[in-house]
Amino acid sequence: MKAPTQQTVREPFVLEGRGLHTGEEVRLRGLPAAVGTGVRFRRVDLAGSPEVGVSLDNVRDTNLGTTLGDGEAEARTVEHFLGAVGALGVDNMVVELSGAEIPILDGSFRPFVDAIRTAGLEEQGEPARVWAVSSPVVVDGPNGGHYVCAPADDLRVSGTIEFDHPMIRRQFASFYIDGTFPDELAPARTFGFLRDKESLQSSGLALGATYENTVVLDDDGVASGELRFPDEFVRHKIGDVVGDLAVLGGRVRGHVVADRPSHAGNLELARVIRSASRRGGDGVVDITKIMQYLPHRFPMLLVDRIVDYELGKRIVGIKNVTINEPFFQGHYPGHPIMPGVLIIEAMAQVGGLLLMEVIENAEDKVVYFMTMDNVKWRRPVTPGDQLVFELEMLQFRRHLCRMKGVGYVDGQVVAEAELMARIMDR
Repeated sequence: MKAPTQQTVREPFVLEGRGLHTGEEVRLRGLPAAVGTGVRFRRVDLAGSPEVGVSLDNVRDTNLGTTLGDGEAEARTVEHFLGAVGALGVDNMVVELSGAEIPILDGSFRPFVDAIRTAGLEEQGEPARVWAVSSPVVVDGPNGGHYVCAPADDLRVSGTIEFDHPMIRRQFASFYIDGTFPDELAPARTFGFLRDKESLQSSGLALGATYENTVVLDDDGVASGELRFPDEFVRHKIGDVVGDLAVLGGRVRGHVVADRPSHAGNLELARVIRSASRRGGDGVVDITKIMQYLPHRFPMLLVDRIVDYELGKRIVGIKNVTINEPFFQGHYPGHPIMPGVLIIEAMAQVGGLLLMEVIENAEDKVVYFMTMDNVKWRRPVTPGDQLVFELEMLQFRRHLCRMKGVGYVDGQVVAEAELMARIMDR
């Protein structure tokens, strides 16, 4: 199968409407972006126009929608827009927002699909990021949700939902996303129950919901209008899966089987796919080359492989944790836990490898870490775990740099820190 190349929109496009939950009028403007930009939301209504990138690490909330946030910049209810972005293969785009929430429009994915298609797509020549599993992964979501993702050459989503309502009951559908999304899934609208209206609005939610942008169900049926498909409800939920998986950035490949999907469950699946995709990669730097760059040796060499790398931008490395690690002999004997300081040391070593490719005469240099800020340990790391470290360059000036690192085990964050380092002669 031909490897996909990155794409952006050829021309700008504009959409305007109310936010589903805030009820506020919002203007959305999609703009072409350079290779490697990713999809970024720019809050033009805030001082300095801060941005938040589409990334799992920026997921801030999953209550009745997916919210992304980074500092002041926040984008709410992004899943319908990202469903169109993911299905059409848009890798790079700047999205200006005049408010906090993506406009709901008619409650479906279709207005976003139509706007992107009208703007046109432009191939950018560079390979697109692909997330794919090499063996099946299983995820349990909230409220009885359950997911399986199996290897496949493209993206297919099979979904099952169950609601105690005569118009829904138990529904199942399955779609190959490439090519079918615009006609088979994009028209499917979000839905809600009339009985929940007061409680939602008293909590500051669904303030922009109307009969025109939501399929509203009373006790007996649809309160207003007609369904676009007999199984419109499960089709919309499958579209939400596509939108939430698009938070990974790039193209997802696999057959996803989702039983009772939710935004929280979809994003947990995305985390596991990310971890499994990295773990299953062939790697771009093996231990032999790592030892050429890092001065560390047993027992302090804590990086086994580099599995992803973007020059001067980001790096992903792994550390396999086994019971044979020397520190387990004296650190919590009988209850082996990897020391937190060594987790950060392993993270720093991966970060050091990111730097060695952006400086001249790297073989004559050594990286010393000077400060650590916002260090957090989220959960213990034990024998049998595989630590996946992702570090992003925040700033690089002469021989000083700042980077942000996050460590994962099975898609779950176990540690994070901001590091500052100096590059010096050996």
